[in-house]
Amino acid sequence: MQLRRLFVWLAGIALLAPVSVFAGQKNEGKFTVAESVQFGTSQLKPGDYKVQWEGSGSDVQIKVLQYGKVVATAPGKLVPLEQVPGRDSVTLDATNDVRKVEKIDFAKQKQELVISDSSMASGR
Repeated sequence: MQLRRLFVWLAGIALLAPVSVFAGQKNEGKFTVAESVQFGTSQLKPGDYKVQWEGSGSDVQIKVLQYGKVVATAPGKLVPLEQVPGRDSVTLDATNDVRKVEKIDFAKQKQELVISDSSMASGR
């Protein structure tokens, strides 16, 4: 009887394990900028931000939040990485003397957010 109970318990854990793996994947991360930068069509001041995205692959909508309020939005895409970065990082493009966020890598995630051209982005 105890063997049967143990088997049922282990089977239940085996069934719930894949669900917990997917539940742990959040479409969000954090980043910090030390200087004013452009994100889509919005200007971000130096500080800490939270980023959330909806969608996958080449079609994601990105929201940047500060203190719980959306301060910028932009379209983008998720690009798989071969190597997981050791820390969060933001890559800037400084074309035409305008510093704009080009991509964001998050520690321990095998994908990066690439922000689409700001001419296609929408800001708040």
